Amino acid sequence: MSGGYGSGGGYGTWDRGDETRRLPGYDEQQQYEHQQYGEGYEPPREPRPSVDAGRLWAAGVATAIVAALIALVGTLIVRAVLRIAFNGPASSGALGDSRTILLCVLSAVAALAATGLAHLLLLSTPRPMTYLSWIVGLVTVVAALLPLLGSAPIGERVANSVIHLVIGLVISSLVAGAGASARRIR
Repeated sequence: MSGGYGSGGGYGTWDRGDETRRLPGYDEQQQYEHQQYGEGYEPPREPRPSVDAGRLWAAGVATAIVAALIALVGTLIVRAVLRIAFNGPASSGALGDSRTILLCVLSAVAALAATGLAHLLLLSTPRPMTYLSWIVGLVTVVAALLPLLGSAPIGERVANSVIHLVIGLVISSLVAGAGASARRIR
């Protein structure tokens, strides 16, 4: 009884040996390459992208600091210049209350999350910065629209929305730039 197709002795074997697996002219090409370049010659491979992770994450940490500072400066502008009781009652001073710290921390976390997403996309997808821009852009739109749906006074809602929008735009541009510069072709 035969073990597979033909008389090869089992599945996955070939009746005619390895010759059926080679392209016409394969042996001649191999001989030419060995004569020209020597025995250890390997044909060039297609360049593959790689990521300079240290450079990417250093830029991600810098982006996190910038995002946190934008949240702080935005709060200062809204509270001190525009005189809107944003992130706390008016009696809380120019920096507001603990909600200002929370906004700064969440901004930094969002920047680090975007950096992680950029790293993943750089390793796995074609045109990774295009996907990153779309994902971060859509998350930014959601973050900017959510405060407008709340019940706070309109000035606070608009201020919150604008600050979220600016933070998202800065994160998107800085992380996309860092991702583009951290990508290497080898």
